[in-house]
Amino acid sequence: MKPDKYVVYYRVSTKQQGASGLGLEAQKAAVESFLQSNKCEEIPPSFTEIESGKNGNRPQLRKAIDRCKQTGSTLLIAKLDRLSRNVAFLFNLRDELQAAGVDFRALDLPEANTMTLAIMAGMAQQERELISERTRAGLQAAKARGQKLGSPQNLTDEARAKAHASTSRKAREDQSVRHAWHYIKPLRSEGLSWAKIASRLNDEGYRTRTGKLFQPQSVLNIYNRFTG
Repeated sequence: MKPDKYVVYYRVSTKQQGASGLGLEAQKAAVESFLQSNKCEEIPPSFTEIESGKNGNRPQLRKAIDRCKQTGSTLLIAKLDRLSRNVAFLFNLRDELQAAGVDFRALDLPEANTMTLAIMAGMAQQERELISERTRAGLQAAKARGQKLGSPQNLTDEARAKAHASTSRKAREDQSVRHAWHYIKPLRSEGLSWAKIASRLNDEGYRTRTGKLFQPQSVLNIYNRFTG
């Protein structure tokens, strides 16, 4: 039996991340671990995009898809958001992959495929909006404390990433989130969907930090905070 074949696509948001390996190293480590543990074949070359997730112009992604078509391979990415968090972009990509007969695999969401990409796109878009809301809330709180803020043009991708990292760290330190994580991790290892895990959490009496019932998206958010 021939091993599964994959063409790998990476993306980092800035030239600084591309030069330093920040973000890229974690993606490569996840991909290498998957390929080795599953005895899969990587079809060279891999393709690395240095571009904001907001930009739909992705020449390296197009090359990766063409390579998949040439070799009958699956497009492999470390995380879904390395494609994009933009719903329109992901919907268009889904149509393009289906028309080309190319499947894809996201290591953070192994059940995702071209048929479920629309659902995943909606979840990713929601996460993007939440990040934006948290960043704005943080800036407003800083302004209320009298903290001098930089000019808008200085609010770089790196600054936004730091704000998101701070929010994620605080969430991880929350006791209710940590308790939920220890329940989520083994269930996810068993292959349960986000919806089933959310249902079990609610049945066991777990609640979110704000005291609400768990939804599939909130389970995914916690999982990403501890594994991203």
